[in-house]
Amino acid sequence: MTDPGLKQLLTETQTIAVVGHSDKVWRDSYRIGVYLRAEGYRVYAVNPNITEVLGQPVYPDLAAVPETIDLVDVFRASVHVPDVVTQTIAVGAKAIWTQLGVYVPPDDRARLEEAGVKIVENHCIKVDHQRLLAYHPA
Repeated sequence: MTDPGLKQLLTETQTIAVVGHSDKVWRDSYRIGVYLRAEGYRVYAVNPNITEVLGQPVYPDLAAVPETIDLVDVFRASVHVPDVVTQTIAVGAKAIWTQLGVYVPPDDRARLEEAGVKIVENHCIKVDHQRLLAYHPA
């Protein structure tokens, strides 16, 4: 996706489900979840191994999230991406974003494209958000 496409996606997104959100403050998924909340997004943590983070409930899967999801941000190893793709399509999310080093297999890419889901892979959402949308004083 080009920079204008990334910027449009980040601008239009309101609700983000962070799959693999950790409750450990040193983990990237935790820090980026905090950042996205601070930037005004509604962030839902998805992780079947924890029940609460930052005083909010954590959901075991995307289907349990109580609101329509605009973007699914994936903090899982590439081997788990097919399951996340299936859930992303099932809940009708508009986009999937995989973090650095995480890729969507070709068959799953085809399923996402067929479902009309935008795909961003091997990108850090925080880095791109700061680069494209955050205020940069002169």
